[in-house]
Amino acid sequence: MKDLTQGPIGRHIVQMSMPIVVGMVLQTLYYLVDLYFVSRLGPAAIAGVSAAGNVFFIVMALTQMLGVSTVALVSHAVGRKSREEANHIFNQSVVLALLCVAVTLVGGFGLAGWYMGTVGADAPTRAAGIAFLHGFLPGMALQFPAIVMGSALRGTGIVKPTMVVQAATVLLNTVLAPVMIAGWGTGIALGPAGAGWASTIAVAAGVALLAWYFLRLEHYVGFDTSQWKPDMRTWGRMLNIGVPSGGEFAFMALYSAVIYWIIRDFGASAQAGFGISGRVMQSIFLPAMAVAFAAAPIAGQNYGAKLPERVKETFAKSVVSCVGVMIVLAFFVHWKGASMIAYFTSDPAAIAFGSQFLSIISWNFAAMGVVFTCSSLFQALGNTWPSLLSMATRVVTFVVPAVWISSRPGFDIVDIWHLSVATVLFQACLSLTLLYFQFRVRLGPLAAAQPQPAG
Repeated sequence: MKDLTQGPIGRHIVQMSMPIVVGMVLQTLYYLVDLYFVSRLGPAAIAGVSAAGNVFFIVMALTQMLGVSTVALVSHAVGRKSREEANHIFNQSVVLALLCVAVTLVGGFGLAGWYMGTVGADAPTRAAGIAFLHGFLPGMALQFPAIVMGSALRGTGIVKPTMVVQAATVLLNTVLAPVMIAGWGTGIALGPAGAGWASTIAVAAGVALLAWYFLRLEHYVGFDTSQWKPDMRTWGRMLNIGVPSGGEFAFMALYSAVIYWIIRDFGASAQAGFGISGRVMQSIFLPAMAVAFAAAPIAGQNYGAKLPERVKETFAKSVVSCVGVMIVLAFFVHWKGASMIAYFTSDPAAIAFGSQFLSIISWNFAAMGVVFTCSSLFQALGNTWPSLLSMATRVVTFVVPAVWISSRPGFDIVDIWHLSVATVLFQACLSLTLLYFQFRVRLGPLAAAQPQPAG
């Protein structure tokens, strides 16, 4: 356990964010490695895997539900110096993770065909997406125990073990991807299905390594089957924090699904270009997201320790760092956006579509930095409902006009990208307003209760 209630906030942010960004980069390499080899199979395969990958947002919505609540409640317990409570929260999250594994497998295999039939541009795209999903669904299900173990460690201020495990799994996935997708060394090319199975095997290995770490090396929180009996009161606390965060990812999945639906008539090249540019954008966001992710356990421990000024300082330093990084990234995208997309495909139509998307969307990068940081602070305060409200407002103000615009004569896809920029700017303003209100409600009483200096 690392005590984040002492020492300079800026130093904690740097020390926490560096391993997090490395881990997130390694996690993203999962998808970029798969995308690189799948792209050699043609636009239909790229479009199918990209569209199917949107299901991962839905799974991430559920993992976010567990991960955010685990980080928040464990960090609060650590701040209060209550190891018993932290251990109880962790073990209850493990039970919820196992339940989610079963739900994901049943729901995923049951709905894969329907989903791809809805968003796929043509029959080859739909077939590629279904094959990928069937291979990757077990890996998606295993994300739940992986996220819970990593989140418990992050709540205690420990991030390096998760990074090491992610490095090992990415290395394994990198070795397996060309073998299973393209048939290197075996002559048996599984195509999109191979991409899914390579990731599933790598995720399974990562879960095994994290479980070994908890059994042998972790001493602050650990597996205790005597605490696996469902505690409805604890589940209620976790769901009250986690459900809104999961809802945020669900809204992001809806946002992406609507765009895929709108551009389906533009053909597989357009869907491939959007899919690649989306992966590229997620990858370059990682440094800013790492800063925001680091803010949650830092602010959470200090909130649990009733140190309101350190919570505010965490937000101030995190948001400045996050926005600064995003501004640099926006300039980089304007400079090298088309080159990054061309690395994954030689299709001129896909490159043109994706680079146009990136050049316009990059104007909201700074606003996204604000949104990321506010979301992490809501998690730290143990109230994520304002963050869900902010995301829901953004999606509603985007989806309704976007569907209407796409049905009008002379529709130009550029109008959709400009609409997206406007809605993100609105979301950033709303998030700041809601966070200021939460500071008054939750931190105000803590500041008033602190002893005042004599005189």
